[in-house]
Amino acid sequence: MITRAGWGLAAASALVYAAGAPLGYGQAAVLAVTGLAAVGAGALWTVRGARLEVRREVTPVKVTRGEPAVAVLHVRNAGRWRHAGLVARDTCRDTTVTVDVPSLGRRAARTMSYRLPTGRRGRAQVGPLLLDRGDPFGLARRSIAYGRADVLLVRPRTVPLRPLHSGRRRHLDGLASRSAPAGASSFNGLREYVVGDELRHVHWRSTARTGTLMVKELTDVNLPDTVVVLDTRASSYEGDDEFELAVDIAASAACAVTRDRFPVRVLTGDGELVHAKGGPGEDEEVLDRLALVERSDGAEPPRHALRQAGAGGALVLVSGDHAALADAAALRRRFDRVLFVRAGAPAGDGGPRPAGVTVIEAADLDELAAAWPR
Repeated sequence: MITRAGWGLAAASALVYAAGAPLGYGQAAVLAVTGLAAVGAGALWTVRGARLEVRREVTPVKVTRGEPAVAVLHVRNAGRWRHAGLVARDTCRDTTVTVDVPSLGRRAARTMSYRLPTGRRGRAQVGPLLLDRGDPFGLARRSIAYGRADVLLVRPRTVPLRPLHSGRRRHLDGLASRSAPAGASSFNGLREYVVGDELRHVHWRSTARTGTLMVKELTDVNLPDTVVVLDTRASSYEGDDEFELAVDIAASAACAVTRDRFPVRVLTGDGELVHAKGGPGEDEEVLDRLALVERSDGAEPPRHALRQAGAGGALVLVSGDHAALADAAALRRRFDRVLFVRAGAPAGDGGPRPAGVTVIEAADLDELAAAWPR
């Protein structure tokens, strides 16, 4: 491909010939031919094949919004001739990254790295990678695509929070659930031994009386069972920054539960986004799903999601619209704890705050962590 400089030289050569030839200036023809020949030579230079081995790696492939992600570029000259004037161009969303590749001698290799933009949450396509080869005078350039595009997943930011203590069934020692993991703290009954039970939970007195190996069934008196509802209506937020903060808040609340190995459901107006049962790696799924959430003019209000929320445990409703507090208040009798978090700067007194609903107004994640129930 002829560059702008090449087309400029070709146009200037034609102009010199057109101006000088009618007047009998032989030098005009020589200059014109020289200029056009230089452009042609540049084009032929780039047409000549370059035997290059090019590979690009993106690390890490999943990153928290705002944290660094790097592309590592490996280029090797597999040919017999030195190659210079190489420029690598990579794209990520609306950003083009340009990297100058040093001159490569025979069998020589170079490794370069460059930062990728991670300021926006979501799935970002990286590439395809283009390697531009130009002539020494910059008159022509040839672009060749190498490899396939990679995917970079930018996740929401989170801050460490305490899970909200709640449970579906009442117990003499507090809130309890039979779904608690083995080894919890409160005695709830006896049952027959099954393979896999811990021997330290065997109740020897009952075993001796019945002749059957019996084990103690234990419960956790503060088992968090949490539903997080994220308002995705575009009208609930003043801009992208407010919505991104709301997603970060929802991610922080959900991950606080899964990292303590307890279940959480994340809902939007369009339905259930993810149901994590708690345990190793469950927070990864929560972050992956929330990385792809978008606000929409056609999204349903939170009350539609709350109809699927069930009852019992804790409810966390995240919105940028203080009017959504009424949706949370309407369900305060169905949950042990109800928390409404408004993302954005405080909007005056916000009106009355219903009894039984904890209200937090957070302009950033630091304010959320400071105001979160202990």
